[in-house]
This record gives sequence, structure tokens and C-alpha cells, in this order.
Amino acid sequence: MAFLRREGPYSGSPRPSLILLDLNLPRKSGREVLAEIKSEQSLRRIPVVVLSASTSHEDVGRAYELQANCYIPKPTDLAGLIDLGRLLQKLWLNPALLAG
Repeated sequence: MAFLRREGPYSGSPRPSLILLDLNLPRKSGREVLAEIKSEQSLRRIPVVVLSASTSHEDVGRAYELQANCYIPKPTDLAGLIDLGRLLQKLWLNPALLAG
């Protein structure tokens, strides 16, 4: 969150155009991070793609309730990860108009 807020050593960092967020993080849950991102005026426009090993309806629904822009199950192999990278580039980084 310090990076996203450009605090401390990150004060000169560029604002990301897209956030890939795992629900399972070591210190704070991805749900908490998503809620923080979407509650802050300066961050809420950044699209957040949730990547998770979970495909439970509860996890998917909760992510969308917290205003995730997309929920994608994590690939289980290298080929799937490469395909996901290409998909994200085609969908979010090339044609999509993102707020600056």
C-alpha cells in the first residue's frame, strides 16, 4: 500500500495502470487490500484483477462486492501463466482506456 500511495521510498514511483492482486497475502488478506484500494479516491480508478487459486462462489462474489474489476483463477502451469499474461496484455494494457 505504501507503493500505491507513493509513500516514503516510493514517493517518486509511477502509479500503476493495473493491479494484479492475489487473495492470499502474507500480512494482510487480498480482500483487505482490495477494500483499501477501492476506498481511496486516489487509487479507486486503477483496475484490479484478482488472481486466486480459489474458484469458490463466495470468494468470487466477495471480490466483486469489493469492486474487483475481474476475477481470474490462477493458472496451474507455465503455459497457463504465459496465456494469462497475453490475455491481460490484450484486454487491459492494449485496447482498454485507463484513467490516469
